[in-house]
Parts: sequence; C-alpha cells; structure tokens
Amino acid sequence: MKRSTRRRLTRAVLYALLVAAVVALAIVADWGKIKHNFGNAEIFKGLFPELVTVAAWNTVKYTLIAFAGGLLLALVLALMKLSSVAPYRWIATIYIEFFRGLPALVVILIFAFGVPIALQWHPPGGSIGAGLLALMIVSAAYMAETLRAGIQAVPKGQTEAAQSLGMSSLWTSVSIVLPQAFRIVIPPLTNEFVLLIKDTSLLFVAGMTLDQRELTTFGRAAVADHQNSTPFIAIGLAYLIITLPMTRLVAWLEKRQRRAR
Repeated sequence: MKRSTRRRLTRAVLYALLVAAVVALAIVADWGKIKHNFGNAEIFKGLFPELVTVAAWNTVKYTLIAFAGGLLLALVLALMKLSSVAPYRWIATIYIEFFRGLPALVVILIFAFGVPIALQWHPPGGSIGAGLLALMIVSAAYMAETLRAGIQAVPKGQTEAAQSLGMSSLWTSVSIVLPQAFRIVIPPLTNEFVLLIKDTSLLFVAGMTLDQRELTTFGRAAVADHQNSTPFIAIGLAYLIITLPMTRLVAWLEKRQRRAR
C-alpha cells in the first residue's frame, strides 16, 4: 500500500471515529436535563441587566486598574534590572522571581488578610483594594520581563546616534528607546491584559459587596440562589465576549509586526 493511500485511509478512520463518538454522545445524552441545568432561559434572562452593568463592568474596571498600576511598576522594575547599579538589579531580580513564583491567589490572600492583620493596615478601597494591589504586584513581575526584553530589542545604534547628537541618557530613553520598546511589546502586553481579565476572578477570596462583584462572584452567587448551572454558562459567554476580541487583536498585532520586519 502506498504511503499516500495509507495516510488517506488513516485520516478517514479518524474522521469516522469522531463522527461515531458525536453520534453516540447525542444518543446517550439527556438533552432535557442538560437544557434545564445549563440553558434555562428564564434564569438566563433574570441575570440581566446586572450581569452587564455590575459584573462585567467591574471585571473590566478591575482589569484596567490592575493593568495600569502593574505597568507603571513594571517599567520601574525593568529599568532597575537594566541599571548599571548592581543593588538595583538585585532588588528587581529578587522581586520578579519571587512574585512570578507565587500563585496570584496566595498573594491576594496575603494582602487582603495577612498584611492588614499583621500591620493593622487598612488598604484603600477595603479588601477589594487590597486584592487589586496584589494583582498589580503580581502582573508587574511578569510585565517587567516583557518590557526589559523590549528595551533590549531596540538597536543600540539608536541610542548611540541620539547621544552623538548631544541628547542626555534620560531624554534618549524617554523619547527614543521606550517608545520603540513599547511598540515591540504591545502583543505580549495585550496578552497579559487578557490574563488579567481572567485573574480578576480570584478577587472573590478577598470578599466584596454586591456592587463590587465581578463576573465569577456574580455567577457563583446566582448559581447558589437558583440551584442551577445556567449562570456559569452566562458568565462564561461574558468572559468570551470580552477576551476573544483581545486575543484576535494580539494575533493581528503579531502578524503586523512580522510583516513589518
């Protein structure tokens, strides 16, 4: 038997197995029970408008706050890691490795409960503010490495040319190096933004009021109220509506950068 014939036969068998599995699942599944527990139209309608006006809005708001704060801290850490002063490099390296090695959930618990209890500290915004601070700190550790790589990717000739024109090191960094570095790292930073959208689901451990609920907390409360899993499907769709455009944007930006190179 020819190799091409064998490949076609193997592919046909795999397709046949897939179709058989789908048909068997369709026959065995209790579609009535599935529809009642995962696609209850009445429960789905009852989630609105709070699903959008409270839960989805808070998710986006928390993501923007954590991303903005994390990005500013990440820029400082990236510049410290590239500094010619050794202690700055050590501090930045220890910070980055430490917080990249800890689960975000553990950091949120520490800042929401551990630090306030130990230091009698009341974070701005209460427990949700402490949770957002933890997300900033964790995301900064990841974005710092991304920014460092972007800064190092800028050709050194750009810096040398600017300094030969009499520009100071600070002004060279601000006006020439950093703008090009940010252009390089836009796709991975956008990817980090998408990860932060999903990480806001961890804020439920910090505790929040009804008006502070993000999508996951809202969904858990609705499931407990209705004893039905339809709210999980609803918040899953909400997450997809928010994240899918962002992931497509990342793919488009990466494709554009490859084309530019």
